[in-house]
Amino acid sequence: MFGPFSTRTRKKFRIETERMTLRPPLHGDYRAWSALRASSQEFLTPWEPTWAADHLSRKSFTNRVYWANRSVAGGTALPLFMIRREDQMLLGAITLDNIRRGPSQAGTTGYWVGECFARQGYMREGLEAVVHYAFHDLDLSRLEAGCLPENAASRGVLEKVGFKYEGVAQSYLQINGRWRNHVLYANLRSDRRGRTLVG
Repeated sequence: MFGPFSTRTRKKFRIETERMTLRPPLHGDYRAWSALRASSQEFLTPWEPTWAADHLSRKSFTNRVYWANRSVAGGTALPLFMIRREDQMLLGAITLDNIRRGPSQAGTTGYWVGECFARQGYMREGLEAVVHYAFHDLDLSRLEAGCLPENAASRGVLEKVGFKYEGVAQSYLQINGRWRNHVLYANLRSDRRGRTLVG
């Protein structure tokens, strides 16, 4: 196993992990993305904001790619597709969003994986690489994440990657059409906290 490394040029950014390449979405990813999202819809929608009527459309995806390019160029977010290196299969995505500089040096992580690729260690591998990049290359100090209290898989992967439970945010996000409480986690670059009690 080798640690993550990244390359960044004017037009290309990627992080390499043991099995995957993490890179921003490209216009040519549309078919793979829409197929994976469609086949995983029942698996994903209980944990996500309600999909717009045009969620799987090419126009919506094109807007997503433009947003990703602007975000990477502006340093405000790092939206990454998880591509399995051996067959170039799209597995899911991780986004480091809401990057704040100055006194906070923080960002927020979000992620999803296709149903057929869940529970195979891909998300843990990808998150570990993104955390490493955020702390060592972006010089962030704090990464935050939130998920529904009953999402045991998401909570488990966060804890395995070094995130620690910090509390509950009331009516934090609209998920599947309802305002829902979320459990909040954080990963600190210099973490001297002991084990936290999980609610």
